[in-house]
Amino acid sequence: MNRRKDWKDWKRNATFFIAGQFLSMFGSMLVQHAITWHITLQTKSGLVMTVFTCAALLPMVVISPFAGVWADRFNRKYLVHISDGAIALVTLIVAILYFSGVQNIWLLLAAVMARSAGQGIQTPAASALIPQLVPQEHLTRFNGLQSAGQSLIMFAAPMASGALLTFLPIEYIFLIDIVTAVIGIALVFFCVRLSHTPKAGAEKGGIKIYFQEMAEGLRYITGTGWLKTLFIAFALFSVLASPAAMLTPLQVARTFGGDVWRLTAVEILFALGMTAGGLIMSVWGGFKNKTKTMNFAWLAFGVTTFLFGVIPNFWAYLGVMLLCGCTVPLFNIASMTLMQTKIPPELMGRVFGAVTMFSGLAMPVGMVLFGPLGDIVKIEWLLIVTGVMLILGGFVMSGRKELARICEDLS
Repeated sequence: MNRRKDWKDWKRNATFFIAGQFLSMFGSMLVQHAITWHITLQTKSGLVMTVFTCAALLPMVVISPFAGVWADRFNRKYLVHISDGAIALVTLIVAILYFSGVQNIWLLLAAVMARSAGQGIQTPAASALIPQLVPQEHLTRFNGLQSAGQSLIMFAAPMASGALLTFLPIEYIFLIDIVTAVIGIALVFFCVRLSHTPKAGAEKGGIKIYFQEMAEGLRYITGTGWLKTLFIAFALFSVLASPAAMLTPLQVARTFGGDVWRLTAVEILFALGMTAGGLIMSVWGGFKNKTKTMNFAWLAFGVTTFLFGVIPNFWAYLGVMLLCGCTVPLFNIASMTLMQTKIPPELMGRVFGAVTMFSGLAMPVGMVLFGPLGDIVKIEWLLIVTGVMLILGGFVMSGRKELARICEDLS
């Protein structure tokens, strides 16, 4: 196959793919925030919110290893459509029931669980699909642009959801999600063409075959030095980053004051920082050796985490929050591009299935560890200690030669 011809329309395909995914993601986040705030206002129960938080994570964690196998066996583009469509269908059913007068929180719980399972199927398939859309030399910039767009949605969706909830019942917001999902699916289905789909695996086999293929993916991860190191680094980073990610709003309320505008400013500055980080990567592309980009991001995140624990001025705190947000896409995009470039196409779905599973588990594990400690010791001390540990971890990671070697030929 002529590679030049193969990639002829990649910019067109990538544009429509991003547009479709962003529309669908915006509608999904709109509904997710609407459900969260609706439940908060209706129940005012910490226990109920804990149940809903688990419902939003656990189905994704459970199904993502299977979804990784499906992404290596079947057409990834269709898997993205099916998962998007299933989420929209569940949302439509809930909307119809709500319009019919059947309204209770357990119905919303079922919807959250179904949406989580759909996300667990979609995420590995979409991540593994991107190298089929974008040439290797443009992956970093594409991932940077996608990350910036996702961060903007994270910034806009909560505000839009809150504004809509002030004058619309929640069932009307469900309809918005359905419309954006339909448009997003149509854009990708009709406008994105794949001319070099990797050879799929066997499409038949019982549950035993699925477990065998999952085990094959796990053996590849544990038997590939650089990938095993990357997974360990990712897990440690996610756990140690949890105080900065989850406890800083509580720290702000305790230290600087519980004004709503302060908490809002923290969220906005972090989201803007992530947007800026994605745009920086889309223009700059990072260091030629992706390990250096990951090391820099890791160390910078550690430094900003440490500073959260020692800065006495709120405005300086917000500046550090902006910088902290910038560092996250640098690490995520560099590691994502490395995996998309170096993992064999026939195993990519299973690897990203494992990434999705670890992503869903790492932060809750960190919160189980550090959350209760936040009520015993000052959050500032937790931030100082985890910041120092992150900095030390960054130096340890910079000495891992297997990662440096695998990154040497990436631009």
